[in-house]
Amino acid sequence: MNLSFFDQFMSPHLLGIPLILISLLFPALLFPSPHNRWLTNRVSTLQSWFIYTTTKQLMTPLNKKGHKWALILSSLMIFLLSINLLGLLPYTFTPTTQLSMNLALAFPLWLATLLTGLRNQPSASLGHLLPEGTPTPLIPALIMIETTSLLIRPLALGVRLTANLTAGHLLIQLISTATAVLFSIMPTISALTACILLLLTILEVAVAMI
Repeated sequence: MNLSFFDQFMSPHLLGIPLILISLLFPALLFPSPHNRWLTNRVSTLQSWFIYTTTKQLMTPLNKKGHKWALILSSLMIFLLSINLLGLLPYTFTPTTQLSMNLALAFPLWLATLLTGLRNQPSASLGHLLPEGTPTPLIPALIMIETTSLLIRPLALGVRLTANLTAGHLLIQLISTATAVLFSIMPTISALTACILLLLTILEVAVAMI
């Protein structure tokens, strides 16, 4: 029984082909391709508005030199949002519940950010390793602690993200199973459990978007 609950985090196969490839490519089909006419339909207009708003929110705190990251950050955000929301559908597979995928996305971006900061602003980047006003005897230990915290940041954030998504999916499956089992035995308790399941689903939608 416990194993069947965790089967949802296994990538299904069809004729020996992992369906994770289809699930990663499918979100791209949901977004319409740009049209060469001036007048577009409502879906294209809504898509353009969403991408513009997302890019504006991401790039407003940055200076003009940081705007070169707009394309990759916007694409990554829309991609993760799509697969997270698709993963909430029944009988689907969520790639972001796999630690390998989260680390594969987190480590290169973290390393690129770190190297860019060290190249463009070395003093400010290294200054974060030692807060101002630190007592002299604590300087070596504090530098080691801050360096370790900086190096394990992608691993810690990737594990936390994986744990949050995995726990949410497990709770949804457990509560939905309890709702189905109690429906014929105790309809009142089943209805109450269904309300809890609805609230949890709304929470998971928010988690998937965040």
